Amino acid sequence: MRFAPSQENEAFAESLDDLLSGAGVVAAARAWADGDSGPGRKVWAALADLGVTGLAIAEEHGGVGGDAVDLAVAFQALGYHGVPGPVVESIAVLPTLLTDPAQLEALAGGAIGTVALAPRTPFLLDADVADLRFVVGPDGTVTEVEAPSTDPLGSVDRTRRLFATESNTVPVREPAGGGDRNGVQPAEVVGAFAVAAQVLGAGRRLLDDTVEYAKARSQYGKAIGEYQAIKHLLADVATRLELAAPLLSGAAVAVSGSDSRGVDLDPVRDVAAARVAAADAAYLAARTALQVHGAIGYTAEYDLGLWITKVRALQSAWGTQAEHRATVLDAVRKAAR
Repeated sequence: MRFAPSQENEAFAESLDDLLSGAGVVAAARAWADGDSGPGRKVWAALADLGVTGLAIAEEHGGVGGDAVDLAVAFQALGYHGVPGPVVESIAVLPTLLTDPAQLEALAGGAIGTVALAPRTPFLLDADVADLRFVVGPDGTVTEVEAPSTDPLGSVDRTRRLFATESNTVPVREPAGGGDRNGVQPAEVVGAFAVAAQVLGAGRRLLDDTVEYAKARSQYGKAIGEYQAIKHLLADVATRLELAAPLLSGAAVAVSGSDSRGVDLDPVRDVAAARVAAADAAYLAARTALQVHGAIGYTAEYDLGLWITKVRALQSAWGTQAEHRATVLDAVRKAAR
């Protein structure tokens, strides 16, 4: 049972970090928010070349055939660099729902997909930009939908545009089977898992940027990072982020179905616990970043806001914190019986 990334995972993370560091992701995210998906699509094309868009897709369909540990590594990097678009839906969720080889090959090749799965994810994210759009019905049937004809709903994160689903659907496949414990579908588990990794990466980016700011910003003759009050704030964030990481690793093992060697693994419970811890830690990182940065942190022109608003939006993506806490509580109660 592997609770930590392997050397291959670490090399992949390093390659992905190098790619995204020089890909102009911040400019692409700002353009995406303004309705220009061109720069963002170039970032997606680069991710496809590295195999990221095909991580969860079998090799026979042009993918990599990776497991949940690989997804955890990738999504932390995507969150850290703030890659725009429906990354969770396209890279993690749709490969668990689709069976059509052509559609899977398109996703692996860099096509952008999105999906709505009520009640946790009732809206289509970035449906105006996506190449493939799907809706999952209450019976598990997956249907393909056309490009939206309505205006998007607002989001605190300007790079996220949410669209209500439409009725003009075309059947794609029959239900693949029932859900697991608590009626949660496997796709929902994978979606929540990917969000946990993404938001954890975003939280780490907020911490790193805030630490650098605290080193550079001077007040009363010395860097503000030298004051104990600031050190304690940042230490609290670092601790919370580090404590969330093992839960994400454990969830990755549970989702991938690795050999547990007697350890009690439950994908629904373990993903919910990781999601709660990661999102809470990232939210603390966002609040602390604003507190340390002061007024400049509230300005739209300052890049910090790209991650602060993303963390806030991801608090309710693929299940709210309250829903995931209820899942963990339910699992604990059942284990105590």
